[in-house]
Amino acid sequence: MATAQAKSRAVATPWGAASVVEEVSVAQRVGEKRFAVLVQLLEAGNGERLVRFAYTTEGSARRGPVTMRARDIERLRAALGRAPALGEVLGL
Repeated sequence: MATAQAKSRAVATPWGAASVVEEVSVAQRVGEKRFAVLVQLLEAGNGERLVRFAYTTEGSARRGPVTMRARDIERLRAALGRAPALGEVLGL
């Protein structure tokens, strides 16, 4: 399942604090492991837009390598249809 939602919570980035403008989540499963890939549109205090890719396990966002199966990219595209600002920034 892929979901999209508007957020407005603050997050930390290497460039300082930013707000989550939009976020999409694509649920993943490998054997018994369950996690989700997150793609977030962030806005820094100065108005600059940033895109963050992360994955979640047990509700905690983790940065690091994010790997998706090619077939899950279609689910990501579908979720981006419900997150127009993020989809525009990514060009998808």
